[in-house]
Amino acid sequence: MPTVTLFVKAYNDFQLKYVSKFLKNTLKDLRVEAKICGVAPRGWVQADVSGEDEQVALRYLADDIGLCPIHLKSIGKFSLMKGRIINIDESKDKLNIDVGIFAPEIVDATISLQHLQAQLVDGRKVALQKIAQLYGFQENLPLTVKISNVDEKNIKIEAVLSEKQLTQYRQWTRSLQDRLIILGATLQEIQSALKTTGINRDVVSTEQLGLFEYAITCKLGTDAVGLISKIGKNLPTTTLSVFNPKQTIEFLGDYPVS
Repeated sequence: MPTVTLFVKAYNDFQLKYVSKFLKNTLKDLRVEAKICGVAPRGWVQADVSGEDEQVALRYLADDIGLCPIHLKSIGKFSLMKGRIINIDESKDKLNIDVGIFAPEIVDATISLQHLQAQLVDGRKVALQKIAQLYGFQENLPLTVKISNVDEKNIKIEAVLSEKQLTQYRQWTRSLQDRLIILGATLQEIQSALKTTGINRDVVSTEQLGLFEYAITCKLGTDAVGLISKIGKNLPTTTLSVFNPKQTIEFLGDYPVS
């Protein structure tokens, strides 16, 4: 019975139960049983998977929601990995990304400010907090990164944003549509809040970033910042941020993502 660490963080006990139901529904056509067995360091959800089709189930989970690598030795240079922003307010020269490594100890991948400047703001000497504001960076925001160096001796991981991540930001920027980023809610909770507040009239689509993380695409001309006070009352335990392409273009004078 293998135990796997899912690339999912539950923000509360209700969401832990939601993950359990999600696994049952996702794997219902396979001869397999998946049970939540605990939470790893940093809140990653762990599950036991057993049954005749467990290998098929594990491959499906790896492809569909992702599995944490757990051990530093499991990753190498140029690996493409999912991660979550961590400790965003504690550093001015790097962005820390939790990529699910907690053996032999917890270690984050770091993206240097210089690399962020090169990839997101055309190499300009912009402070990390300003980049975070422009791109809606918040604690637990999912990002896809490419590992540029693994130092097992000193237990360090260096990374850059992946081409997939940069492509997403290019598309978001060129659309000229604001995105309201919601971290810590199910899709059903978000849809209910949109309907209750009437904000659904200002929304084009909902993009999934993670099991409990979404980006709401606003209609052209709708200011996502103005929606925060409305929807925030209905989603009080979530973290909200904004991606405003017009603000980014105005700040840099051009499309910023290289």
